Amino acid sequence: MSELRIIVGSQNPAKLEAVSTAFASFFPEVSFGVQPVVVPSGVSAQPLSDAETLLGAANRARAACELEGEADFWLGIEGGLQPVPGEPDSFVSYCWVVILGRQQAGRARSASYELPKAICDLIQQGMELGDADDLIFGVSGSKRESGGVGLLTDGRVTRSQFYAEAVKLALIPFMNPELFPTKEG
Repeated sequence: MSELRIIVGSQNPAKLEAVSTAFASFFPEVSFGVQPVVVPSGVSAQPLSDAETLLGAANRARAACELEGEADFWLGIEGGLQPVPGEPDSFVSYCWVVILGRQQAGRARSASYELPKAICDLIQQGMELGDADDLIFGVSGSKRESGGVGLLTDGRVTRSQFYAEAVKLALIPFMNPELFPTKEG
């Protein structure tokens, strides 16, 4: 069997590792290559709603497909924040994953975790989560490594691990095609 070609609408190492981990878990007998591409999300740099975050992931997956049409899977992963219900100054962090295949499509949202007040305050001032994490924790480039979740859990949960679970869940329609309608055109 030839190698599966997986195109990811991001060059972020944490997202690429999440995709590799998830696909290796679901398809251990298949070889695959993960190729990053630079594509726009079409949403703000820091999505602040569920709808905007999902749209960013979908836009990335579609743009990856348009850019590299000869592949087996195209993925968009978008991290986002959402206000805690009833507490507009508090946020939870999560991601949406959209996977497009030749005949199927899948999407899933990750778990979420609450952000500390100091980080929420910076986000309220217009700062992106990764930059706020770096400032509060005195590090650089955390969103390309362990992410805020890694900083907050002292490495017990990394951004890649956190996103990998959502990628696995987005693969459900590909594992059960008889239960999910095929995608349109």
